[in-house]
Amino acid sequence: MPGTELPLRRRSVLVAPGSDAPKVAKALSGSADAVVIDLEDAVEPASKDRARALLPAHLGNLTEGGAGRTAVRVNPPGSPWCHLDVAALVELPVPPGAIVLPKVDGPEDLAFLDRLLDGVEARAGSTRRIAVHALIETATGLARIRDIARGSRRLEALVLGYADLANSLGRPGGSDAQLDLWLPAQSAVLVAARDAGLQAIDGPHLGVHVDEGFRVGADRARDLGYDGKWAIHPRQVEALNAVFTPTDEQIRYAREVLAALARHAREHGAGAVALDGQMLDEAVAVGARRVLRQAGVRL
Repeated sequence: MPGTELPLRRRSVLVAPGSDAPKVAKALSGSADAVVIDLEDAVEPASKDRARALLPAHLGNLTEGGAGRTAVRVNPPGSPWCHLDVAALVELPVPPGAIVLPKVDGPEDLAFLDRLLDGVEARAGSTRRIAVHALIETATGLARIRDIARGSRRLEALVLGYADLANSLGRPGGSDAQLDLWLPAQSAVLVAARDAGLQAIDGPHLGVHVDEGFRVGADRARDLGYDGKWAIHPRQVEALNAVFTPTDEQIRYAREVLAALARHAREHGAGAVALDGQMLDEAVAVGARRVLRQAGVRL
């Protein structure tokens, strides 16, 4: 909305293993819009406690400004580590901006995390409310996506997880390489996110290079309407930032659309107006505002 603070752009979301301090440091110092420190898939069970113990070293110097772009993927509900991960994050001097909850099967998983966060935040005397991102990577979660999208006031993003979802569906391959196979899942997550006013983030291309498969998958996610995409290697960050940033021409046209509508409203009141042979109305204005937000322009 005009005049409100811009939401954090998540064109590129770089994932770094929580057990690898150099990789976390490199991710946090890089140009990714957001960074996810992973305590789940990237950390084997024997190393879970060690990875959690590294959180103060990873995030001990986190500033309020840096917290917003930092998230931590905790272990899933029902695991031996989830509650320990959450408590350790809240007790940090400056907690991360968000927790990524994996394998969300329904709103009850979000309700569990809400209650856990409420309790540990109260115990720690924390005044910062940690947001939640739901990782959709099971057939059950995909089937219940609309309920999940409205399952928590802390929720600010839905993320599509290809690898585990492929296993859950019995589908070979865990990336976005076979794009047509993933279109129904991508569309379901996107529609649920938009219906609930959330960001929609596409899962990573599982290769580490910026190759044709990576570019095609990123372009598909952008064209569908996704806000950004996870990356598993720093070399992919700049490519994602470019893919999910509107072009100069798109930005120019969006500005012209809003200027024409504002001018018409001042002179004639609300209503449609023509620009370069196209009729403009509030629906077109909504799209123009989204382009400018994606470009990082304050309205």
